[in-house]
Amino acid sequence: MVNEVWAIVLAGGRGNRYGRLKQLEQLAGARLVDHTVAAARRTCDRVALVLPPGLEWDGPPVDALAAGGDHQSESLRAGLAAVPDDAGILVLADPAHPLAADRIFRDVVAAVRDGADGAVPVVPLLEVVQRVVDGVVVETLPKQDAVLTQSPQAFRADRLRAAHADAPRPVENSGMLAALGHRIVTVPGDPANLHVATEEDLAVVRRLAG
Repeated sequence: MVNEVWAIVLAGGRGNRYGRLKQLEQLAGARLVDHTVAAARRTCDRVALVLPPGLEWDGPPVDALAAGGDHQSESLRAGLAAVPDDAGILVLADPAHPLAADRIFRDVVAAVRDGADGAVPVVPLLEVVQRVVDGVVVETLPKQDAVLTQSPQAFRADRLRAAHADAPRPVENSGMLAALGHRIVTVPGDPANLHVATEEDLAVVRRLAG
């Protein structure tokens, strides 16, 4: 359906930097990926899940499965291939943000429904930001107009597919589409929607989850 909202849960990482499959870590009685799939199911019409090659899915029901690649852009393309061509809006969700509230999923979708090409949740930068080389501060960066961008993010499906068709290995989806001239808007993020990149991050998220 042209207005159907599909979530693509990008859980295809192989844990090279973390040391093991981060998406399978436990949080409040479930795995990180389980939390993200559950939130996507509550807020989107359909859910596609990208997993590392060879990993069987035994979590909440999903509508499509795909095997990821060596880079998140390859995993996203695998997810795009698993989603019907007539999907209208794509929500990209990352289990590294397991505390993303349902409100954020709904807000980014609503922004795209209202005419944006994409929507991202953001929080302001409140601390001093500096550039450091070899442990030495070399520059203090201006915070004006700077934000931290979170997950999930939503995009018009046709815009995202077209951008990936011409970019072999993009680094960040919203920036890529903005550079192509598409209108990417922001919605309020959540300071509790932390990115789990290290075991220390996971310990903080576990405390927040109670």
